[in-house]
Amino acid sequence: MTNSLRLRLLLWLLLPMTVYVVAAGLIARDNAQRTAWLLQDEALLSSARVMAGDIQWENGYLHAEISPSAIEILSSPYGDLVYFSIREVGGATIAGTSDFPLRVPGESPLWYDATVSGHPIRAVSLIRPMYDSGAIRQVVVSVGRTLRQRDATAAALWRPQMLHFAGIVAIAVVLVCVGLTFELRPLMRLAKDMLGRAPNVSLRVRADPLRNELRPIVTAFNQCLDIIERKTAMQRRFIADAAHQLRTPLTLLGTQLQYARRQDDLAQVKETLAAMHRSNLSLVALTNQLLLLAQAEAADYAEFEGAPVDLRAVATGTIEQLALLAQRRQVELSAELHEPAEVMGNEPLLSVLLFNLLDNAIRYTPAGGHVALGIDSTGERVALTITDEGPGIGAELRERVFEPFFRASSEEGSGLGLSIVREIARAHRAEVTLGDGTGGRGLVVSVLFPAGRG
Repeated sequence: MTNSLRLRLLLWLLLPMTVYVVAAGLIARDNAQRTAWLLQDEALLSSARVMAGDIQWENGYLHAEISPSAIEILSSPYGDLVYFSIREVGGATIAGTSDFPLRVPGESPLWYDATVSGHPIRAVSLIRPMYDSGAIRQVVVSVGRTLRQRDATAAALWRPQMLHFAGIVAIAVVLVCVGLTFELRPLMRLAKDMLGRAPNVSLRVRADPLRNELRPIVTAFNQCLDIIERKTAMQRRFIADAAHQLRTPLTLLGTQLQYARRQDDLAQVKETLAAMHRSNLSLVALTNQLLLLAQAEAADYAEFEGAPVDLRAVATGTIEQLALLAQRRQVELSAELHEPAEVMGNEPLLSVLLFNLLDNAIRYTPAGGHVALGIDSTGERVALTITDEGPGIGAELRERVFEPFFRASSEEGSGLGLSIVREIARAHRAEVTLGDGTGGRGLVVSVLFPAGRG
């Protein structure tokens, strides 16, 4: 179907009107035909009664001298042919056409359709009893006429009504087109206004002057603009922060390179190259974190439908990766995994989420401390909790720590770990919360996932 809103609205408005006109036209045609048939049937009956009055006894025989008025009743400007027959029941023809199809009626006149000499006719038959010296003879009087005048009368009654209906439809089409054009002008003005705005002018549209039907569209459009502007502002801020974060190690790397070029002592050169290697590793780690954050922001839960992931298996693999780090920092790492713990998601992204949370917990927990990982299912939700014994995060900072590059302390790191965690959780329709550890010591990170389809 066409994409023109004007034409679609016009079609929807004309559809019921067309159905009405067709139905009304059929009813009008049926009524016109009934009226024309009734007029012809009455004329036939009148002519037959006049002819019945013309039958007389003469010298013991039945005789009929048909008066001109009987034929004039059926006169037609359309050249209709008139046939009649007067005959005794079971006897000879007294007058008229001998091959007229005989129908013997009862006490009431009988109308019927027939054919005479190849011409379709409408006919009527009636009985007239003739008495003579105590004898009764039944005479059948039949009169018929071709159908030209009947059809012409029906058409004359029906066609003006159809022209009337067609005129109504034509007027309605014109009025609807004019009305739609007038009512759609606000949309055209709105489009023209938006296209004519300068690039630095807001595209928001005032909904108050618009029709009620357009206000929800404009409101939704403005809300989308708000979301886009917020996202754009976040992207700009992220790019600026990322550029700043990348500039520092790149500048340091350049400085170290220049320093190494000026050194003649091989030991000094090696020491500088080692420092450059560490700077390069830091730069690679930061770049990987930025790529992970971009991947997490672009992830969508719809992509994960039909992809169940065993969170326990992901947790087990992550613990194995970080076991050496925990051992080196003298941090006890434990896990309590319950069955089942299946969620719908992306396994590599979930591994990154778990790795970042456990890595932060281990790095912020002092030597001799304890980090606990727990996974539990409550039917509709799967809960992932990580508890450490580090310095914790104050309530006033628990929202800000999810911002890219924000650090709650001077510990090493890119400030992207929790940002990546939140974006991955959002992509999985999960909720991340921060709380105090046992006795107010340390930090508890909870991630609530919707349970996978079992």
